[in-house]
Amino acid sequence: MPRVTRGMTKMRRHRRVLALTRGHRGVRHRLFRTARESLLHALAYAYRHRRQRKGDFRRLWITRINAAVRAHGLSYSRFIALLKQSGIALDRKMLADLAAREPATFDQVVAQARSTTG
Repeated sequence: MPRVTRGMTKMRRHRRVLALTRGHRGVRHRLFRTARESLLHALAYAYRHRRQRKGDFRRLWITRINAAVRAHGLSYSRFIALLKQSGIALDRKMLADLAAREPATFDQVVAQARSTTG
C-alpha cells in the first residue's frame, strides 16, 4: 500500500483555520494549534451569545416599558396585566418602540388598557 502524504490537505486545513482567526490577538491567529483552540472557543461563544442576546433585548424592552409606564403611575407588571385583561396584543418589542419613538401613541395604549378594565 502506498504511503499517503498529507501536504496539501494539511496546508488547506491550516490555512482555513488561520483565515477564520484573523483579528485574534497575538499568536492566536498565527500558530495553528493556538489558533484552532481560539477558533473553537470563539465559535462556542458566538453560538451561546446568539441565544443570550434574545434575553438581553427582552430585559431592555421591559426596562423601557417600565420607565414609560411609571410616568402614568403604573408598575410594569400591573400594566402588562391590564393589557392582557383588555385584550391588547402588543408584544414587548412593539411597546418599547412605541414608548421611545411615539410617546403620544403609547399614552393612548395606556389609557385604553386602563379604561377597558375600569
